[in-house]
Amino acid sequence: MSTNLLSWEQQLVMQAQKAHYDLPFSHTSLTNTHYLHHAYAHCKAITSTHSRTFFVASALLPKEQRAAARALYAFCRISDDLVDRGGANRLHDLQEWRRRSLSPNPPADSLVALAWADARTRFHIPIRYAEQLLDGVASDLTVTRYHTFADLAHYCYGVASTVGLMSMHIVGYESEEAIPYAVKLGVALQLTNILRDVGEDWQNGRFYLPLDELHAFNLTEADIAERNLDHRWRAFMRFQIRRARRLYAEALPGIALLSPQGRFAIGAAAELYQAILEDIERHDYDVFNRRAHVSGREKLERLPGIWWRAKNGRYSPAQPAPAHRQPVLVASTDCPPNGRLVSLLENDMQVETQNLASLHR
Repeated sequence: MSTNLLSWEQQLVMQAQKAHYDLPFSHTSLTNTHYLHHAYAHCKAITSTHSRTFFVASALLPKEQRAAARALYAFCRISDDLVDRGGANRLHDLQEWRRRSLSPNPPADSLVALAWADARTRFHIPIRYAEQLLDGVASDLTVTRYHTFADLAHYCYGVASTVGLMSMHIVGYESEEAIPYAVKLGVALQLTNILRDVGEDWQNGRFYLPLDELHAFNLTEADIAERNLDHRWRAFMRFQIRRARRLYAEALPGIALLSPQGRFAIGAAAELYQAILEDIERHDYDVFNRRAHVSGREKLERLPGIWWRAKNGRYSPAQPAPAHRQPVLVASTDCPPNGRLVSLLENDMQVETQNLASLHR
């Protein structure tokens, strides 16, 4: 069957499975424990500074896995920063980082690359996943718009699902049946990032949300530039948040396929990130004038429930969103729903229902 006839999810799962076998993991030999100690400590500092959510989640792992997860985060952080905050030679710098970060024996003064090389070897992480991540990050240098959700999902796979697939090797997993769940969770996490960062991304010349869906809600890029927080924007955001929640609900049952010692950490990362959606809602979908977040206190309050669900396998298949979170076609009678929008909503629900059914066969 042509890949063009497959759903976005099927295409991405095939891509992940191929990468799983395509190239072997690194066979590096890093024996200088002094350099490694400093390298891992540096990765810990980067994680603590840039992502309190990931830092809290990784703290729930055993010591060796915790260090590897933070090395993975630091690798991703530097890769992303070279594109978002780099200088005039961003492409050259990213290519140089690719060479160092994928080397089996990076130079001793490249601390993140050193820790990352050691982590890849220890946990048998297929190097193709790291290459796919770098490819996804590099696309930000040339691609600033996505026309459909399928296009966006492929981007999300490159910059986020690959992280989940590499994390899966670090925390341990029971079988390859975990791969589709990791793919979908990555898309959910990145979609949450995108919804949170609409304003910041726009200032950087990028708009990630699907243009066909934007137009279906009678919005244009001019509305984004003017930060119009009207009924159309709220309806559009409700639609996107509902999709993100459905992706989380369909992905979370895969936690049961991970090694027991890693379930709490992955569950925490997923649920704490999902809570960002609630903060967006609480602030009336204003993602232009503030950055949605979850406070440290709220994270701590949520952890006991997450621990219980992860330990007892309480992540059930997807459930419908509560009524107050259902997306609406329009928010006032002066903007009637058009056939294109109704078709878009119906098609989205049909595709996701089919994906869920195939995922749980």
